[in-house]
Amino acid sequence: MDETTPLVQNHPKTTRNTRLFLAVFSAVLGNFNFGFSIVYPSPVIPQLRVIDDPNLRMGTHQVAWFGSIFTLGAAAGGLGTMLLNDRAGRKLSIMLSAVPSTVGYLLMGAARAVWMLHLGRFLTGIAGGMTAASIPVYVSEISHPAVRGILGSCPQITAVCGSLALYALGLVLPWRWLAVAGEVPALVMLVLLCFMPRSPRFLIARGNEADAHRALSWLRGPGSDITAEFSRIQRSVASQKRITWAELGTPFYYKPILIAMVMRFLQQMTGITPILVYLEPIFQLTKVSLEAKYDAALVGAVRLLSIVIAASLMDKAGRKALLFTSGFLMFLSTLSMCMYTHRSSFPALNITSTPALHATPFDASSLIPLISTMVIIFGYTMGWGPVTWLLMSEVLPLAARGVASGLCVAVSWLTAFVLAHVFMHVVEACGLFVPFLFFCVVCVINIIFTAVCVPETRGRSLEEIENFFRTGRTFTIRES
Repeated sequence: MDETTPLVQNHPKTTRNTRLFLAVFSAVLGNFNFGFSIVYPSPVIPQLRVIDDPNLRMGTHQVAWFGSIFTLGAAAGGLGTMLLNDRAGRKLSIMLSAVPSTVGYLLMGAARAVWMLHLGRFLTGIAGGMTAASIPVYVSEISHPAVRGILGSCPQITAVCGSLALYALGLVLPWRWLAVAGEVPALVMLVLLCFMPRSPRFLIARGNEADAHRALSWLRGPGSDITAEFSRIQRSVASQKRITWAELGTPFYYKPILIAMVMRFLQQMTGITPILVYLEPIFQLTKVSLEAKYDAALVGAVRLLSIVIAASLMDKAGRKALLFTSGFLMFLSTLSMCMYTHRSSFPALNITSTPALHATPFDASSLIPLISTMVIIFGYTMGWGPVTWLLMSEVLPLAARGVASGLCVAVSWLTAFVLAHVFMHVVEACGLFVPFLFFCVVCVINIIFTAVCVPETRGRSLEEIENFFRTGRTFTIRES
């Protein structure tokens, strides 16, 4: 034995992520349900506009409400979660979202009048707003920095999977059975979360340090050394206090809150919600050669591929690199849609009208809207989709995280509601050129905002990120 060889070998205890992954999976089932719910009108609207029952048949005004009222519910759910996140906790907020989701789908599945469909959409929107405001925060707080990037993408990944599931089921199921299928993810989520721990940060903030220690120990796996991480969380929570309106004027609070709010606003201004909600009608208007419902399923598959790529790159390429790539791809694709819709002469069409049944000859140029839409979705889902959710959970200060996350979700969905309504009327009055030109300009603004205002948080602990906004100079933190 060499004299430099230590007599006692110290093997560092490794963190096991199996339980952490299970807890994240249980929570993000709420996002699966959210993704399923938000695009529910896409295959349903074509069925309801030609249904035999006059009590359920929808005209233009009713279709506009059916497509957009979800976002009003999401805004209400986000505002309500402002209180729930800090009082009941992140986990309980997620579990409570199963109630409006289940009731909403029951109403739509058993609907005998249009108002039942609208109320069901509103209730599922409330559930979506609750999960959007609480799940990213819960996932961020139970994850450690080494995997927080990829796990922070899980809410968006599962939302995309939910949308793809809806498009796929829409090929074979009628609209009532789609509503029945929408109840399953929320109920499974509710059962699984009963066995998952609460957020250690929330428990420490509530003074339950013993429960917080047990929760963190369970999440990191048996035999893991959590002493240093637990101490960091304690110091972070101890440095927080109840904020006042005057303190909101300090850069430590208003800068990260403004960044998160503006990012959620710009995320919706790219037009992603009206594009997804009215995907099949858009393809009908642009006369894509393939049948609209198959086009929608293809776009759903592209969304899933792009979010998987983004998740694999989140902790390698960094947040800002993905945002730049996303913004540039969306700019190019919306610009191509502008050029196509401006060049092509489409007859005046009602977006809720029944598509013609006669066959048309194949035109290769008619695939341009399909390819452009795929690139829009690909670009959005690579960056401005998942990164915005992740950064919201990373940069918001702990003392204001619950309230601020709910406020960000409310701003996001109120913007989406306005866009969904305006999109319908603008398309019927001016065609698709005007809205896609607007979305193209927004993409340029997003690129500039990313360069000037968004910090790079890859590989940083939540405590380091808070210190960055506190000092404005460095990501480092003092261990003493």
